[in-house]
Parts: sequence; structure tokens; C-alpha cells
Amino acid sequence: MPNGSLSLPARLYLLAWDTTRLKVTGATHLHHLVRAGALTELAQRGLLADVDGIATPVDADALTGDLVLDGLLELVEESRPRKWKAWVTLRARVTLDAVRAQLAAEGYLRAEKKRVLGLFPSVEYELERVSAVEALREEARTVLQGPVPVEEVSDRDAALVALAAAAELRTLASGKDRKLYKQRIEELTDRSGAAAPALKKVIQEVRTAIVVAATAASTSGAATGG
Repeated sequence: MPNGSLSLPARLYLLAWDTTRLKVTGATHLHHLVRAGALTELAQRGLLADVDGIATPVDADALTGDLVLDGLLELVEESRPRKWKAWVTLRARVTLDAVRAQLAAEGYLRAEKKRVLGLFPSVEYELERVSAVEALREEARTVLQGPVPVEEVSDRDAALVALAAAAELRTLASGKDRKLYKQRIEELTDRSGAAAPALKKVIQEVRTAIVVAATAASTSGAATGG
């Protein structure tokens, strides 16, 4: 998949961009999706383990070299023990902010400093590398639709599609497509945790937390007319 050096949370964030409208989709729960991606990658790398349902650092001195992943690893290490689903939501915007800053530094986004109400400093991001995001989306759709057998898909690519589908990212697939490829999405979810039985359980829990967050966001948007 293109941009293979990018972390899973970074790729999930880029995948949320609508390259036609140049706007982010699923913004109400995007921070949860990005956090879920970071948790999943740390688990896939063997840096976070499941201990009786608790997300537990394996090595206090371990580093990935990725500021976003290392930031979350440090946060988990310094906090009281929590279950995976709690970490999907707890201070999730910290991870989203770190991903956006990282992508801006690498040229995928352009950061524009503004002031809210003319007083409070704020940063807005615009998509710079549209072609890279379009390539990422097409590759992700190929993973979703086939024809490559699921067992030949990498665990990282499988996780990308499984989590994005769970979050109902329209930039990846419509509701109709998610129903059509429901079985393959389930298989990709299993593939995401193929390295170990415990990892499968972790990814299922993280994915479930994303579904809950997405559903809550949709319900809230409908209630407010959004």
C-alpha cells in the first residue's frame, strides 16, 4: 500500500479526507478512529499486550520512533490500568492533534493559524497531497473488495480497512458496500489479529468501541439536525 511508512492512525486520518470536497468526513468521531488505529498498531507491534482485558505496556523503555505512537505508549504507561475500549475514547483528541501535526510536518497537510473570535489561537488544516490520499483510498478499496485473498493481505492493511469500515467512513465505502462486503470485513478483522489469539480479541474490542462511538455520533447528529 502507498505511504507504507505512515502509521496506521495517520493512514486512517488521511483516508477520512473527501478529496473532491477537500473536507474531512466523520469528524464527530474521527478522534476515536485515529486512537483506535494507534492502539491497534501498538498491539500488532507487540508493545501493548492484553492482560486480563487491560491494555498493558510490554516494555517501559520501548520506543517505535513514531511520535504519535510513542506519545500514546507513554500516556498508557503513566496512567492507571484501563481496558482497551476506555483507551479508544480517553483523551483521544490528543492523538488526533499529534497525527495532524505530524502529517503537516511531512507535507501531507497545510497548517493555517487562525484566531477564534479574533482572540483564541487555533490551527486549521488543509489537504496538500491529494493524489497520495486518492491512491491510499483506492488501495484500501481493493483490500475491501478483493480479488486478493484475505490471508494474503498484511495485518496492517487489514486493520486499516476493518477499522475504517467499523467507523462507517463514507470515503472508503457506502452503507450499501459495507453490507455487501460484510463477510470480508469480518475476515479482515480476524486477519488484523492473526499474529496471536489475544491480539484477535484486542482488535475485536477496539473495533466494537469504534462502532459504539460512530453510532453515538450519528445519533447525536440526527438529534441536532446535523
